[in-house]
Amino acid sequence: MKEFALPIRFGIATSGSLIAYFLLLSLFGLHTNVLYSLFNGVITGFGIYESIKYFRIKKGVAFNYGIGFTAGIVTGAIATIIFTFFFAFYSTEINTQFLKELSRVWFSDYDTLEGSIFFTVATMGFATTLVLTLAFMQLFKTSKNLNQKSA
Repeated sequence: MKEFALPIRFGIATSGSLIAYFLLLSLFGLHTNVLYSLFNGVITGFGIYESIKYFRIKKGVAFNYGIGFTAGIVTGAIATIIFTFFFAFYSTEINTQFLKELSRVWFSDYDTLEGSIFFTVATMGFATTLVLTLAFMQLFKTSKNLNQKSA
């Protein structure tokens, strides 16, 4: 566990940023517009990128694709889990009308919506994590190309 303390810290910081962004949107009444959730990908991406970058610095020559990939996945998974719990708490305890308002704007059937919304938030977070980690690892992996000059 100590091995991944840095990615866990980045995951917590990323989830804090996601929560702050959501609460900022809610202050302006924009949190029911799902198009604003696209910026969650930018926030998550920044957290994953920075986590892999600092983990690479920390590991030095011991850094490899598997270690970097795991660091990105841990960061994104922690952020997704914490944000999903916050989202569930917010929509069931703080603003109980949130899901009804969201369903009125975007969906037609509120009765089956609640559980599927939480599942969707988690799935979107994990999918974003996987795709961004794979993309960022292309930047951080060591090249195995042989740079030899032809005679």
